[in-house]
Amino acid sequence: MKINGGEMVARVLEQEGVKQVFALHGGHIDPIFQACVRHGIRIIDTRHEQAAGHMADGWARVTGQIGVAMVTAGPGVTDIITAIANAYVDAVPMLVIGGRFAVAEEERLPLQELHGLPLVESITKWSRDVRDPRRIPEYVEMAFRQATTGRPGPVFLEIPADVLAREVEEESVSFPGERGDNTKPAPSPEAVESVMSILDQAERPVILAGRGVWFAGATEELREFAELTKIPVCANGMTRGAVREDSELGLGSFMVAGRGLAAVGGPDAVLLIGGRLGMFTGGASIIPDGANLIQIDIEGEEIGRSRKADVGIVADCKEALRALTAAAKDRDLPDRTAWVTTAGQTKGVIERAYSAPLASESRPIHPIQLAHKAAALMAEEGVLVVDGGETFVWGEMTLNAKRPGRYLGHGYLGCLGIGLPFGLAAKLAYPDERVLVLTGDGSVGLNFSEFDTAVRHNLPIVVVVNNDQAWGMCKHEQQVRFGQDGIVATELNATRYDQAAEAFGVHGELVEDASEIIPAIERAFASGKPACVNVMTDPDAITPMVQAAAPAATPSA
Repeated sequence: MKINGGEMVARVLEQEGVKQVFALHGGHIDPIFQACVRHGIRIIDTRHEQAAGHMADGWARVTGQIGVAMVTAGPGVTDIITAIANAYVDAVPMLVIGGRFAVAEEERLPLQELHGLPLVESITKWSRDVRDPRRIPEYVEMAFRQATTGRPGPVFLEIPADVLAREVEEESVSFPGERGDNTKPAPSPEAVESVMSILDQAERPVILAGRGVWFAGATEELREFAELTKIPVCANGMTRGAVREDSELGLGSFMVAGRGLAAVGGPDAVLLIGGRLGMFTGGASIIPDGANLIQIDIEGEEIGRSRKADVGIVADCKEALRALTAAAKDRDLPDRTAWVTTAGQTKGVIERAYSAPLASESRPIHPIQLAHKAAALMAEEGVLVVDGGETFVWGEMTLNAKRPGRYLGHGYLGCLGIGLPFGLAAKLAYPDERVLVLTGDGSVGLNFSEFDTAVRHNLPIVVVVNNDQAWGMCKHEQQVRFGQDGIVATELNATRYDQAAEAFGVHGELVEDASEIIPAIERAFASGKPACVNVMTDPDAITPMVQAAAPAATPSA
C-alpha cells in the first residue's frame, strides 16, 4: 500500500491528540487537508492566515496544549508571520506547517516561489524543511517535541508540494511511537531551603505568578502554596484567577496590584515564578530595591533579567511549587494576618478612583464602565478576551478573575487583532461556556472577516466593541504630548460595526446608554449566534497609564 505525505502528517497529528487544525486552504497543502478529513481531524478554515495563526496561539493559551496551524506557500507563509511572532514573544507552543513550491521547480519562477525558513528563523524556537517524504513523520514528531519541551514556543515545518504529494510504500515509512512524559526539572533541596529561609524571615512577602505557572499546569499547586503560607499573589495572563481575586490572597494583575502595593510600603520579599519582568508585568520597578528576589523559571537565561535575583532556580513551576509546599508543611510558618490585611487594602483602588464615571448614566459611555460591566459579567462563568490598546488597559484594570485560564489578552508584542481569533479558539476549547471578546474599534477591524468563520463553524461568541472612534492609545498619547493640534492619523469614523457584522449573519446590537450594556450582551448570548455589540464610548477618556507614559512634549524653539 502506498501513502503520501499528507497521510503521514495526519497520522502523527492524530497520534499527538490533535482534534482540529486552523488553516486557510492552498493547493500546496491540500494532501494534508484530504488526510485530516479521513482521520476525523476538524479543519477550522479562516478568512486570513494571520487569524489561523492567532487561533492556534489562542488555543494553546487557553488549553495549555499545542496549537496547530497550516498555511499554503508564499503569501500564506508571509501572512502568518505576525501570529508566529506573537506566540514567540509570549512563549506559546504552536506548530505551523507551511506549504512550499516544488523542489523540482527550484529557480524556475513557479507560483508562489518563496523560501519560508529565512523569514521565520528569528521568531521560532525551531524551523526545518523536509526533502524526503519518508522522513515527514519523524520531522512532525520532532516539531511537537521542540514546541513543548523546556520553555514553550512556536515551531515551523516547511514541506514542498512535490514532497508532500509523493506516494511511497507504507512499509518504507517509520512512524514514531507515542512520546513519554518528559521528566521536569525540579529544585534541589538546598535551593528549596534557600527560598523558604527568605520567606520565613520576610514580613511582607508577595508571589508574582506569570503565565509559566499556567503552561506548567501548576495553578492548583500555586493556590495550595499561597493558602498554606498566607502569601498574597499577583498573577498575570491565564494564571490570573488561580488564586481568586475576590479572596484575601488574590490581589490582581502585576500591572495594577503591583503598583498598589507600592503605596503600602511594598513587599520585602518577592517570589517571581514563571514570569518575566517587562512592561506587562510592571517592569523591574514592581520590586522595591531593598526586597529579596527569588526567581524560578524553566529557562536559566531568564534568571536576573532586568534585576538581579538573590536566589535563582531553573525548574519547572509545578515541580518547584510541589517542593516548596512540602517544605512549608514541615515548618513553623509566621503569622501574616496583618500583612494580608494591609495588602488587601490595595484592592478596590480603581473602583474608588473612578467611582463617578462608573456610576454615570450620561452619554457618551465612559469606557471603564463598559470594561467593568463586561468583566463582572464574565468573572464567574465563561472566558473573557480583551484586545486593543486602551481597551486592554481598561479591561486589565477592572477584571476580578476567579478562575485560571479564562482570561486572554495580548502580550509583549502588543499585537492588536487577536480578539476574534482568540475568542473563537476559546469557544472551541470550552464549547459549553460563554465567550466574550472586549475589543477596541481599531482592533476589531484587523480580523473583522472572521465573523464569517464564526458563522460557518457555529462558534457563537459575543464581540463587544469599545467604539471610541479612534486608535485610542495612539490618539491620546498625541493629545497628552502635543495637544489637540497634534492628533494625526489616529481618528476613526463612528462606524456601525454591528450592521457590518450582521452582513455575515451574526446578531447585531447598538448601545449608546450605559444601562443597556448588560441587557444587550445578554440578548446577544441568548440569540445563540455569533454577535457584535457596538458600544459608543467617550473618545476623550484617557487611561492613567497613557497619562503617565506620555509626558508633554517640549515645544520647539
